[in-house]
Amino acid sequence: MRIGIVCPYSWDVPGGVQFHIRDLAGHLIALGHEVSVLAPADDDTPLPPYVVSAGRAVPVPYNGSVARLNFGFLSAARVRRWLHDGAFDVLHIHEPASPSLGLLACWAASGPIVATFHTSNPRSRAMIAAYPILQPALEKISARIAVSEYARRTLVEHLGGDAVVIPNGVDVDFFRSAEPKQEWQGGTIGFIGRIDEPRKGLPTLIRALPEILRRRPGTRLLVAGRGDEQEAVDGLDEQARGQVEFLGMVSDEDKARLLRSVDVYAAPNTGGESFGIILVEAMSAGAPVLASDLDAFRQVLDGGAAGELFPVEDADALADAAVRLLDDPERLARLRSLGSKHVRRFDWSTVGRDILAVYETVTDGAASVAADERTGLRARFGLARD
Repeated sequence: MRIGIVCPYSWDVPGGVQFHIRDLAGHLIALGHEVSVLAPADDDTPLPPYVVSAGRAVPVPYNGSVARLNFGFLSAARVRRWLHDGAFDVLHIHEPASPSLGLLACWAASGPIVATFHTSNPRSRAMIAAYPILQPALEKISARIAVSEYARRTLVEHLGGDAVVIPNGVDVDFFRSAEPKQEWQGGTIGFIGRIDEPRKGLPTLIRALPEILRRRPGTRLLVAGRGDEQEAVDGLDEQARGQVEFLGMVSDEDKARLLRSVDVYAAPNTGGESFGIILVEAMSAGAPVLASDLDAFRQVLDGGAAGELFPVEDADALADAAVRLLDDPERLARLRSLGSKHVRRFDWSTVGRDILAVYETVTDGAASVAADERTGLRARFGLARD
């Protein structure tokens, strides 16, 4: 099958949607499908052979963060050329409601279109206001996927229609087989995310650290991600600062090793999450998860059975839960076991199969419509066969 995938966000800035598309493309290619991904990218960005650059992106505030998007006349021309050259059996667009390549592709494409909606934003006035502009493009979509029930709810409430829920995928064995790193072990709490993006919640974790250290001296916080490291620890005294280790941006391999090494993985996010792929990655690596009680996180953690939850932005509750976990080896072992079993439903072997089933449904439907149209034309011109 020839599959075209449209990535809305800049390929050179890591994010959950980009990782999802990268891993989906790799999974499909490994199964023997021909895949091309169109994505914004700076000129000097090294790209995998299956990624086609649509040109440089610009930063745009979107869903409580800053997304790097690509939109305009030049981008539209590149989209049309890519569609023409690709002659895809199915086009898979991610976030078609954002002002990005996905929307341009929706306008320009013909043939079967599958769209995946990642955003969870129940109060998006912008999406409601933009609906008249989006409607003609969205009506061309053959099938809709939402990565969670909360992303599906956003779609239904703002744009109408419905979607099948297929979660983000993870290569479970990649994380499970990673080698722990000795210097990252022993009374450690891990955090991975953009340091200076408030909704990732690092300030809440930093506020909780003094109480954690008071009750468990020697606990270390390992932080992986880009941002202003000095500003992140401004509120801590010198002793507490010495217990925070910033690792900067880490490779996929080191991310897996970090998650395999820590005693607890903390996800103190404050909102705007439709899924929580990092929770699945942590559980795949065997890291017990301590997460803020967001609807999407609660769903990923099986209602709290596969991880610990604490009230959003409550640093005292976070500290109490972290100490309680670190003091309870049996609870940590139980969470590792429950998490390892729970994540199998998110493995690409399952998620990829479900996405391919959607592709096959829309391509079969398109072939059936085309056959009916040919039969109608033959009958109209007296060429009907016996």
